[in-house]
Amino acid sequence: MMRTLQSPPAQPESPPQQAKPLANGLKQRHLSMIALGGVIGAGLFVGSGAGIAAAGPSIVLAYAVSGLLVMFVMRMLGEMSAANPASGSFSVHADRALGPWAGFTAGWMFWTLLVVGVAVEAIGAAHILQGWFPGTPSWLWVLGLMALFCGTNLAAVSRFGELEFWFAALKIGAIAVFLVLGALAVWGLLPGTASPGTTHLLHDGGFLPHGAGGLLAGLLASVVAYGGLETVTIAAAESEDPRRGVARAVRTTMWRIGVVYVGSMLVIVTLVPWHSKAVTEDGPYAAVLEQLGVPAGGQIMNVVVLIALLSAMNANIYGSSRMAYSLVARGQGPAALGKATGGVPRRAVLASSAFGFFAVLLSYWWPTTVFAWLLNMVGAVVLVVWGFIAASQLRLRRRLEREAPERLVVRMWGFPYLTWVTLAGVAGVLVLMTLEADTRVQLYFTGGLALALAVTGRLRQRSAP
Repeated sequence: MMRTLQSPPAQPESPPQQAKPLANGLKQRHLSMIALGGVIGAGLFVGSGAGIAAAGPSIVLAYAVSGLLVMFVMRMLGEMSAANPASGSFSVHADRALGPWAGFTAGWMFWTLLVVGVAVEAIGAAHILQGWFPGTPSWLWVLGLMALFCGTNLAAVSRFGELEFWFAALKIGAIAVFLVLGALAVWGLLPGTASPGTTHLLHDGGFLPHGAGGLLAGLLASVVAYGGLETVTIAAAESEDPRRGVARAVRTTMWRIGVVYVGSMLVIVTLVPWHSKAVTEDGPYAAVLEQLGVPAGGQIMNVVVLIALLSAMNANIYGSSRMAYSLVARGQGPAALGKATGGVPRRAVLASSAFGFFAVLLSYWWPTTVFAWLLNMVGAVVLVVWGFIAASQLRLRRRLEREAPERLVVRMWGFPYLTWVTLAGVAGVLVLMTLEADTRVQLYFTGGLALALAVTGRLRQRSAP
């Protein structure tokens, strides 16, 4: 008889009143491109400039170290998600491994991160569009974009998958062209350019121009850029073959991170002086294109950044709605959001979109108070989520080996040693956040959110029948 995986008391993902489960409308090509596109976010194109300014050429090392940490996290998440696909992903795994309080905390923290992210991305996209169409009000662009992506997510999940497929294709194409042009320029093979050699990389203030402090600042900046990769394991639950889909997506994460992030940073700091104002003012990718004499390089990057922002909005509304639906299905949220019609949790989509739009309004009404608090609260959420993933995998791996080894189609390397290394790495980054004033504030706000949710989760767990 096939052995079944036993779990701690946890409510099923399908609430009693739900007539139909979520649809399995995502194809393997959708899932593969969501995984690929999830690596290439707006933070990479814009936010990396601050990291380069802080760390100099050592930003390459910072991205490599944080990328290794992300690889371990994704491998662990892939192991659990391939064994037990669920729309709540790591929240469901934390529920099974550590108890309902952990699933409640991790799930609602991630939901908050995504809906605030929708607001930030909508504001950024509106700013670009307003620059192209002077005189148009920013709020009109925000309203239009929120309506567009809310409508997309209210339709069949295949619509979301198809839109994200093309967004990802455009981002991948843009980064591929950038890397090819950059590599040719580095080697002096691009017409009209001479190879800079190691001038900017090693001799323009050295590889560590700001010492260990600069490297640490770059490390903190790089960690934030990797957030969002977890969405692929949420989407896997609605694919045709969840186990195979998530296994394939996770197995190829390593080379994507190495090529896209580390490769990009190496090209940038080799071709452009790390202390150039253009790196922070125009963005590092635009600075490289201008350096290479690419016509309208800045506008080209604006188009790419806009695509990345729109893709992130689409993915974040999707991910937040599925996380909310999963939490409600386990009795950890408002029951009104637990209904799915046509295989789509439309009420959860509307609620997540509404909060995202409300956060945009907060940015206009109280930009330096309430909205700033929201941004600080989600500043370190991804690290807390990674900690829950590692802690959950420590427990669930043993249980899987004992009760259902056939489900281990993806295995974490060097278990349990690398899992403990990951936990130590996450804890180390959190400690480093206390050394900088801005990140220290984020840590305190995120810690307050985590504590409030954990206490609420524990009280709910104790009062549950």
